[in-house]
Amino acid sequence: MPCSILLLAGGRGARMGGRDKGLLPWQGQPLIAHVHAVVRPFTDDLIISCNRNAEQYRAYADQLVADDAQEDFPGPLAGVLAGLAAARHPWLLILACDAPKIDAALIQALLNARTADKRPVMVQQAGQWQPMFSLMPTALLADLRQAWETGERSLLRALDRHGLTALQCALDDPRLSNFNTPERLSETTPEHLQQY
Repeated sequence: MPCSILLLAGGRGARMGGRDKGLLPWQGQPLIAHVHAVVRPFTDDLIISCNRNAEQYRAYADQLVADDAQEDFPGPLAGVLAGLAAARHPWLLILACDAPKIDAALIQALLNARTADKRPVMVQQAGQWQPMFSLMPTALLADLRQAWETGERSLLRALDRHGLTALQCALDDPRLSNFNTPERLSETTPEHLQQY
């Protein structure tokens, strides 16, 4: 079954000093380029949610969306709502822009975990859900939008109301590493690239 893919790159980047995480370099390329390279073969509808630097993200996406909200950087649920509204396929895969170690096997495992009752699928590690690695039917848009309008801002809580299918991953699975602090980025970034 065809799937749209949403890469979330619309955050404030608070732990990165306000810098746009998806555009920070790692191993010679922006973080978003690494994620893009893995997911591109899985879809003809690659969406990036970004609230700034749209021209730089455009090369990596079929569609760009921005948060449809008055708040300043309101969080991932806002980006997911925008992605669901734009998606061209019945399922939407959600990934963060700062997880460059994901691989095709993880993407395929999420897609394979879809069930006939169309519950959202989410990675779970040692009992902890990981909303930035999830898959959901686009038919949930109206329900998630209603949750937003009643004040919900947590993507996990919004999806949990619909029941979740768990994709179990090891606690130390490197594919789920988020490069969301300068320390994490510098652990594996050559010194001459850290200035950007």
